[in-house]
Amino acid sequence: MTYSENEILQYMREEDVKFIRLAFCDVFGKRKNISVMPEELPRAFETGIAFDASAIAGFGDETRSDLFLHPEAETLTALPWRPEHGRVVQMLAGIAHPDGAPFACDPRRILKDAMADARAKGYDFCFGAEQEFYLFQLDEQGKPTEIPCDGAGYMDIAPEDRGENVRREVCLTLEQMGVRPESSHHEEGPGQNEIDFRYADALTAADQATIFQTVVRTVAHRNGYHADFSAKPLANAPGNGFHINLSVQPCGDDVFGRIIAGVLAHVADMTVFLNPTENSYQRLGKNKAPGYVSWSHENRSQLVRIPAATGEYRRMELRSPDPTANPYLAFALLIRAALAGIEQKLPLPSPADINLFTADKETLSRFQKLPETLAAAQQKALDSDFIRAHLPQPIINAYCARR
Repeated sequence: MTYSENEILQYMREEDVKFIRLAFCDVFGKRKNISVMPEELPRAFETGIAFDASAIAGFGDETRSDLFLHPEAETLTALPWRPEHGRVVQMLAGIAHPDGAPFACDPRRILKDAMADARAKGYDFCFGAEQEFYLFQLDEQGKPTEIPCDGAGYMDIAPEDRGENVRREVCLTLEQMGVRPESSHHEEGPGQNEIDFRYADALTAADQATIFQTVVRTVAHRNGYHADFSAKPLANAPGNGFHINLSVQPCGDDVFGRIIAGVLAHVADMTVFLNPTENSYQRLGKNKAPGYVSWSHENRSQLVRIPAATGEYRRMELRSPDPTANPYLAFALLIRAALAGIEQKLPLPSPADINLFTADKETLSRFQKLPETLAAAQQKALDSDFIRAHLPQPIINAYCARR
């Protein structure tokens, strides 16, 4: 729903709102916020709220450290886990320089620009996110352990599935915030869960992905658990995937094939942004996480899978990303890759209608490998004209610094 600034101010008075969180993400997708009192909101709308950018990962150094947060009224949502009296609400905020110029390294701005370019060329992209996470027990001091909340398996039910109530509370909380989950279930790993979302435009889907992780962590902690979104929390169990479903309108067969070809052509270059941690590379190539650049219909051993769906549900599913990715950057790069495929009329390679997890070495040698280490992924990005064309150099530097 779209609100005017006056309607926002009236809402603050009528709903006894005492704190407004102006939220944004750093370049790695970590949620940040500043809380302001209601009387500061007119100033926030007019000139923005200043913060020290030098303290935010990838936002610069002390030499030009002042940036301003500008709340976006249409993103207003109450935080259901906070008190009803003296309520707390949240608005996502754009980031700008003191002169009002947009901040180039704002991940949300980068996605908006990609969407605008796509629309100018006649295309609208939609995304659906599937994020997995583990629930671990807490110790006596409230610190996370590596003991899963249960030993259940794929789509098991209570009492074996002890994450059921957490998932239920997460879904109900998200609904209160205007976010629409589509399905939820126990995943293959012990204590592993998945909640999926209905497709939405790229910006809405990325906003939902970041809100989702905040809600899961909050609800899990309230229930005595730690929610772990890292790529490979347990060495001998399945990793956490962030499966990204992408569709485009209009979408004839030629366009659909070319967006897949574009993603396949550039996926190795963008891998460091889809899998940004050392831990990410312990997941790839194992337990249904892809290790090669390939595609097929329905086949879950592939990098790109085409689900058995038609009409408005026709889409490609990219299976390599993990939940440590910044969804704004991930979606922006996927839009850019898809557009490159369309504009350059890239041919779609033949499908790999085989199980790559059981294929022999000779068969596998015919496929390009995804980067197998963080260092290799960083080098691919540093060498990539595609990445340099679509991301600011400070963001590339932040992801490609040896760490």
